[in-house]
Amino acid sequence: MGLNALNERVKRDLAYLNYGAAGWVPPRTSAEGHIYDVVIVGGGQSGLGAAFGLMRERIPNLLVIDENPKGREGPWDTYARMVTLRTPKGLTSIDLGIPSLTFRAWWEALYGASAWEALDKIPRGAWMDYLRWYRKVLELPVVNETKLTLIEPVEQGLYRLHLEGPGAPGAHLLARKVVLATGVQGGGRWHVPPMIEERLPRSLYAHTSEAIDFTSLQGKRLAILGGGASAFDNANHALADGAAEAHVFVRRDKLPSVNPIRQMEGSGMIERFHTLTDAEKYRVISHFFQTNQPPTADMFERAAAWPGFVLHLGSPWLDVEASEGRVTVTTPHGREIFDFLIVSTGLISDPALRPELRLLERHIKRWGDVYAPPTGEENALLDQHPYLSPGFAMRPRNEEGEAILHGLFVFNYSALASCGLSASAISGTRNAIPKLVAGIADQLFTDDKPAILDAYFNYDTPEFTVTWRPAAAPAKAQS
Repeated sequence: MGLNALNERVKRDLAYLNYGAAGWVPPRTSAEGHIYDVVIVGGGQSGLGAAFGLMRERIPNLLVIDENPKGREGPWDTYARMVTLRTPKGLTSIDLGIPSLTFRAWWEALYGASAWEALDKIPRGAWMDYLRWYRKVLELPVVNETKLTLIEPVEQGLYRLHLEGPGAPGAHLLARKVVLATGVQGGGRWHVPPMIEERLPRSLYAHTSEAIDFTSLQGKRLAILGGGASAFDNANHALADGAAEAHVFVRRDKLPSVNPIRQMEGSGMIERFHTLTDAEKYRVISHFFQTNQPPTADMFERAAAWPGFVLHLGSPWLDVEASEGRVTVTTPHGREIFDFLIVSTGLISDPALRPELRLLERHIKRWGDVYAPPTGEENALLDQHPYLSPGFAMRPRNEEGEAILHGLFVFNYSALASCGLSASAISGTRNAIPKLVAGIADQLFTDDKPAILDAYFNYDTPEFTVTWRPAAAPAKAQS
């Protein structure tokens, strides 16, 4: 039907829902400047969806900041190198139940209904184009090239956000609530094994999360460490760009074949994760970490079709050694020499690793503070995840931390242990955003409850203004 027609349909649908009605949160002022009710850090799919959800809740005094240039928020146009998304095309996400805002509506507006039926999986670039459209059609308040460097508590429920970057609206912003919608790496940092990080020069390796100049690797022999989906994404990408060989090394004797996300999507676990006990949540996410996400069959076949692709199973790296601008990798099966290494070894979630949280992180409660798993079920990676409320709010370790953390929300991958597959996957956002919005709105209401109740009890604006005038009594009949 065309994109212009879809844009009009979105506006009409939102008008039917009274979208854009006046906000209800009492404004606050400061001699230092404007106070936002909410600042969302991160303008990718989670941040955009959270902004829309809050505006639907009539909380419009918000701002989204993102450190990337406009249109390059999130991984899709940067380090994500899959050809298509792994999520089934029919799952909805940041549309929040509005049909005209779905990816399908956008795709059909551009290419027609038959093109949707013919589509197998969503192309990665198309998903990024959809996010750009979503931001534009909803007129979401996003400023780009603005990096958060520090969250400074001013008083209970008020933060000074220190900013830098050419797009920053100032050196500081004031916010009552801060949402860290900072993606997969936003709860910690990408992991590089110490054996590599401490022994090799940076010129000889890169993590899959980094910008990699694949043209400089044309004709080269590459080694990729890791058996997850991104390892095969990068192997295919490198070979397509002209690398001579891409060797994928996997510690396990066979590749993972089961994707637990598919089971979670259909079982109700994503929607009802908050009903699980701590012990059940711990077991579920620990199993998720151990199972790993396999490559899609089409991506594996795409990578394996290149003549230079080699898969090494049961091949953990025992040693790496740099010599004359190359790297020797030792596995149980021998030694091989490569020109460059690509590391696909995931990430570590821990608030202590985030520089913007350096004034706060000692107060943030972790899973290791509240739950001791049975012997043999310990998971050190999970223990460092923040222990969050069902509404994604940080919880304090002690009484001192209550005032300092009141108003901080974690909507990135590190919410996985507490809130399940929510902010960490496309398939979880449809369920997660309403919970986040409710958590923020409840806090704002509770913070302002005295003023709101006072306004209620003193409300005296007349609504019924009709004056009743009784009809004149009929004249008595003359006798």
